Amino acid sequence: MLFNVSYRNPKITNTINQTVGLPFTLKERFALKGIGSGKLYINSSSIEVHNLLVLDSYLNVCNIEIRPDGIILGFRSLLESYGLIIPYYQLKIYKGKAEEYSVYGNKHFVKIKADSPKIHQFMKKILTLKADHSSSSNQSYY
Repeated sequence: MLFNVSYRNPKITNTINQTVGLPFTLKERFALKGIGSGKLYINSSSIEVHNLLVLDSYLNVCNIEIRPDGIILGFRSLLESYGLIIPYYQLKIYKGKAEEYSVYGNKHFVKIKADSPKIHQFMKKILTLKADHSSSSNQSYY
């Protein structure tokens, strides 16, 4: 789901919180050693995201916020903030090239340049949390 999150809208906030969970508490953030990615450079993206990114002439950058049930990939375009909301069950991360990660969620994707070890560690953290989330949700079926 792609939302304009520039302005406070209780309907959108409620949808985001139901989809990927409430933000982590400060204690949980310390336990996870951070939940934000910092600045990530976008190499390419799906058509809807691309159409927003080409509206201005700035560098195409994004960041990722980890939530209990998914991630929020945020970016800016024309002074507006957008969030790509991806729950863990829809999240797919591929590493096609040595220095590029592809983050897929439903019909959207963003390919991110991974030129530092911190980015690789952060992506491993997301994959670990996704695996923990899927294993804990599968235990209720057995």
